Amino acid sequence: MLFSPDDTRPENLPVLALRNATLFPGTIAPMAVGRGFSLRALEAADAEHGLLGVFTQFDPEVEEPTGADIHHIGVVAKILKMADDRRGGKTVLLQGLHRVRIMRFSDLSPTMHVEIDYPDDIEENDAELAAMFTKIKEMAIEVVKKNPALPQEARHFIEEMEKPGMLCDLVASHLSVSVEDKITILETLDVKVRARRITKMLSAEIQMLETKRRIDKQVKGEMDKSQRDYYLRKQLEAIRKELGEDESVEDEIAELRKKMDESELPEEAYKTVDKEIKRLSRIPASSPEYTVAKTYIDTILELPWSRFSEDDLDIKAAELILDEDHYGLVKVKKRILEYLAVRKLKPDVKGPILCLIGPPGVGKTSLGKSVARAMAREFVRMSLGGIHDEAEIRGHRRTYIGALPGRILQGIRKTGVGNPVFMLDELDKIGKDFRGDPSSALLEVLDPEQNDTFMDNYLTIPYNLSTVLFIGTANVADTIPGPLRDRMEIIEIPGYTQEEKKLIARKHLIAEEIENHGLTEEMFRITDGALDVVIDKYTREAGVRNLKRNIAALCRGAAKKIAGGETQQVVVDKRSVPDYLGAERYFPEVAEATKVPGVATGMAWTPTGGDILFIEAALMPGKGKLILTGYLGDVMKESAKAALSYLRSKAKDFGIEQSAFEENDVHIHVPAGAIPKDGPSAGITLLAALASLFTGKTVNNELAMTGEVTLRGQILPVGGIKEKVLAARRAGIKIVILPEKNRRDLEEIPEEIRKGLTLHFIGSIDEALRFALADPKH
Repeated sequence: MLFSPDDTRPENLPVLALRNATLFPGTIAPMAVGRGFSLRALEAADAEHGLLGVFTQFDPEVEEPTGADIHHIGVVAKILKMADDRRGGKTVLLQGLHRVRIMRFSDLSPTMHVEIDYPDDIEENDAELAAMFTKIKEMAIEVVKKNPALPQEARHFIEEMEKPGMLCDLVASHLSVSVEDKITILETLDVKVRARRITKMLSAEIQMLETKRRIDKQVKGEMDKSQRDYYLRKQLEAIRKELGEDESVEDEIAELRKKMDESELPEEAYKTVDKEIKRLSRIPASSPEYTVAKTYIDTILELPWSRFSEDDLDIKAAELILDEDHYGLVKVKKRILEYLAVRKLKPDVKGPILCLIGPPGVGKTSLGKSVARAMAREFVRMSLGGIHDEAEIRGHRRTYIGALPGRILQGIRKTGVGNPVFMLDELDKIGKDFRGDPSSALLEVLDPEQNDTFMDNYLTIPYNLSTVLFIGTANVADTIPGPLRDRMEIIEIPGYTQEEKKLIARKHLIAEEIENHGLTEEMFRITDGALDVVIDKYTREAGVRNLKRNIAALCRGAAKKIAGGETQQVVVDKRSVPDYLGAERYFPEVAEATKVPGVATGMAWTPTGGDILFIEAALMPGKGKLILTGYLGDVMKESAKAALSYLRSKAKDFGIEQSAFEENDVHIHVPAGAIPKDGPSAGITLLAALASLFTGKTVNNELAMTGEVTLRGQILPVGGIKEKVLAARRAGIKIVILPEKNRRDLEEIPEEIRKGLTLHFIGSIDEALRFALADPKH
């Protein structure tokens, strides 16, 4: 559309301020508009005559410019096209029409308006201007020829141009010069001066294009067929040299090559790093891919491929360290010392995979640190509790953003040596979901026949884990997947006896808590009697974790008295323990619990150690129905049914009428109903409770029992004997009935525990009931 002078020369215009651009008369340019200031100007222009004044800001950082923030020479522009963009702004196509000059600001808010005039070009048509006009055309056409980024059709427009001023404006709009230089051209009304400046700019542009061409020619001249693969790198080096840029990237790559040569990498790792460094040298440093590639190279170079700590193979010294840090744990210490002895005789032996199974608080995790100290190795611990993602073990593939190696290799890289003691804590608490099964990923890690070529998803090259001493820990072995359990050497750690707890407290816990609370041995002391009370009346556990907490509570109470000025020394005896810990929490329940018929005491194994189990039975009129309560599992329910069936089949032997079974319902309840209970080992206890109920004889209140029963009257062996016997001893039991086939487990029970108990190993139900049932007390 053509405009008449009246249409394109209004006297008042809304202002569009440009930050880093300049618009010239006679040119068309797209502009992205996002500021509220500029959007209001577009709305005003669109509502009026589609024209606005386009001016350039002095400072591009100013969001809401005022009259002092913009150049006073600009152009009046026509909005040819306008559209919304994705960011809430607009994209407009503007056509520059005339130079304008701001005379006065007629309005500043909400939209800036200015009153303008239209200065004319100062043009003297002399020989000098004509010569410069011709020269500018020639130079501009040369720039178009040498710059492939410019459209070749521009030559036609340049050749057809008749006015020197318009030619200068057209050339200035396409030159690769700064905004300040373009503003200078726009503000120059003298066409001859404008032409001189354009000539200098064109000369600089031609020189830059010549330099680029010379660089390309130089690089191509140095190339031959064997060098084509690094053409781009050479070109980049030449450009940097021409521009005088620093060579930090080259220095970085040279440093990586130096590290590679010093790292003593295996052959496959060396080839991989060499290939990646060559690839890195061809990637621009500003590219995100550069960081990804360098991180991968750094990871490989930081892994201890050939760095190993020297083992201390002094067996006697290692034994002293293990005994100093932990009391008991004979099996574990024996196995570690055996490993050290074998390694001393055969240095290249592969590391064993040990798994410590035991209740909480017995020192499984701290044992790993002691093993590392005894062997003079670095120690790293990884908790597996709650892990669901296989990538935690094997790492992420490099195609993912933010990919990293698995935690196995991260831990080894952190230690800086290839043979640390690596503790895998809580193996029995690994989960799995849609992201994979971490326990399956551990199969390769924990197999001495495979882990010398462990493949991490991020690394993608084999890494030797056979020199690492892996130690796993778990509370129970049952929840560890079978294939994983099969790859490890299981060492069971039972709970501590009362005497062992006292020794541990004296040797480790009390001194540690005294130091933690700012006390000294002269300021705080606890008697043996008080320690017995704390163990018996305030803790019921297999380990010593709660014992440590209670000792800490005693130390806090003592610290309060001493800091408050009440006393200078605190001695805690058995009478003063409640003053610090409150009322006693646990009582001997056995004697009271079994004073009536139908109640028997059993022994149970739990993940936290052994415990005693009371089984109660009651009769009520009915039709022979069996009711079972107490959160029992299917196996335990079946044991109750088998016990009742055996008792009915032997009713005459026990002097029980058959009508007692037919005319009554039997209710069996196991207290602590919120706790799940299962397993066959309570069979003999269930039978004893039923026999006591139907015969009227009470069960011996100093006796506890365990064993699986059969309908043939046999008692089958069960597990967890040591834990169960320890629990019976803690509860005040004097007599324990165990299956005959568990006699082999007697050696696991400490001598001091056996001295305080009478152990009966029986093979038949009749024999067990003769021990269990006492004469009626009515």
